[in-house]
Amino acid sequence: MAKAMTKSQIMAALAETLDIKKKQAVEFVETLVALAYKEAPNGFTIPGLGKLVIVNRKARMGRNPATGEQIHIPAKTVLKFRIAKAAKDACCPAKK
Repeated sequence: MAKAMTKSQIMAALAETLDIKKKQAVEFVETLVALAYKEAPNGFTIPGLGKLVIVNRKARMGRNPATGEQIHIPAKTVLKFRIAKAAKDACCPAKK
């Protein structure tokens, strides 16, 4: 299995594909990420890739797997990324 691309490799590929300087590619990605962080509470969508959303989880009862003892898990806020159908179809084609 191939290794995941590093940040440097991603920036170089973007710069080459868009015919811009590597520094401009880094600046673009950093700006996009900062905007995603800022807009996450409202839901931040990257068309064709997915949506970044904040979800509030309720408090619940869980079980300690080591002892079997019931424990209380407090409510918390989590960040989720929901993959777009187009991305899923492109990466994981349906089996026939």
